[in-house]
Amino acid sequence: MEMKWVVLALAASMYALVIVVQHKKIVFTSAAALIILLLGAIFPGSIFPFDGGVPLRAYPFVHAFFSLVNWNVLMIYVGSMAIAALFIYSQMPAFIADKIVEKAPNTGIAIVLILAMTGFISIFVENVATVLVMAPIALALCKKLKIDPTYFMIGLAVMSNLEGTATLVGDPPSMIFASYAGYTFNDFFVHAAKPSIFFFIQTGMLAGCLYFYLFFAKQKEKPDSDKTEVISSVPLLLLLAMIFGLAAISFFHFDFEFLSGLYVLFLGIAGVLWFRFVRHRSLRETQLLIKGLDWETIAFLIGIFIVVGAISETGLLSDFARILVRITGGNVFAGFMLILVVSVVISGFVDNVPYIIVMLPVAKTLAVQMDLAAELYMFALLIGSCLGGNLTPFGASANVVAMGILKKEGRPVDFAGWLKIGAPFTILTTAAAALALWLVWA
Repeated sequence: MEMKWVVLALAASMYALVIVVQHKKIVFTSAAALIILLLGAIFPGSIFPFDGGVPLRAYPFVHAFFSLVNWNVLMIYVGSMAIAALFIYSQMPAFIADKIVEKAPNTGIAIVLILAMTGFISIFVENVATVLVMAPIALALCKKLKIDPTYFMIGLAVMSNLEGTATLVGDPPSMIFASYAGYTFNDFFVHAAKPSIFFFIQTGMLAGCLYFYLFFAKQKEKPDSDKTEVISSVPLLLLLAMIFGLAAISFFHFDFEFLSGLYVLFLGIAGVLWFRFVRHRSLRETQLLIKGLDWETIAFLIGIFIVVGAISETGLLSDFARILVRITGGNVFAGFMLILVVSVVISGFVDNVPYIIVMLPVAKTLAVQMDLAAELYMFALLIGSCLGGNLTPFGASANVVAMGILKKEGRPVDFAGWLKIGAPFTILTTAAAALALWLVWA
């Protein structure tokens, strides 16, 4: 029996267990990665082709540590998480929301603008954190107006999931895509002299805003806005430094592949030190800030990088791409729709990070075999898998958080209740983004 089928069985078992028992996903991904590395050591060359330089049986571990695990992505994620936590601490998002309510002509427009702002914040801040910081604003506004907060809360979740795809630092799938495709921060805006993924996501965002305006247009009353005091502008400056710094790095080509990761990590550490010594927060508060970062996703990604690396190096991804070519009959549009629709459906139920890592090489190989620009299928994959998370209440972590907040408020939403709002939103935004993508890149 070829080792690639053993790897496939291990990966399939891992994915099934992650889906069924999501709160134990780190255990399953770590176990699968460790088993694959041990098999690689016991049967040298059977999984990872040996290229010398280290002892034969140590090679799988060295190869995994230095080649398969993408440390640049992980450093960007840790640094941006720290900056995001400090941005929330500064109360700047709440301050901006208050200004929107104050300036908007009526409450219906104010709500839609707050949802759009939620999406904008989510471009740079982790989705769950974005929902948590915007939820009190939404709930307070709904109480003043005596309206059901369900649509507003679900709106916060789906808009944050949507915009998280727009830039390199928005969400782990975007970072993984950038790593695989060799994209810089600027490439998310323009690539090969064509509009890139950022603009396709904005097309979806405009469709989403129109969708929610239909729900809130009747809200004409304008309540008094609160007066939130900003604690400090330093986190905002760190956030801007991260954005413009990554953009500047994108203009230059350095041999040092970890530059962007180390830059963002440095800003994150500087922010934590500012919190501890300039803001005079206690050691315990600083530890809680660091502990509150999403370390689970970091551990999860390390395991996934190793498993998917094994899948790729045993040739399974090429096999899968050939199967897709046969299914589509070489039809470009059929391939585009297959990737898009399958990605939406799967990501409605499965964590999109492992799916993205597995499918990016497949999408690129399929495009190459059809003599297409790889971006057409890779962007379709990114749009479908990230926007597809809005389909169900457990398609993304932000959805679960929004459901929990609504339940605490005495407004529980069941699966059917979420679908009533999430399914049309997902179909509308995905269709708008996909149409723009097809018109530009097909």
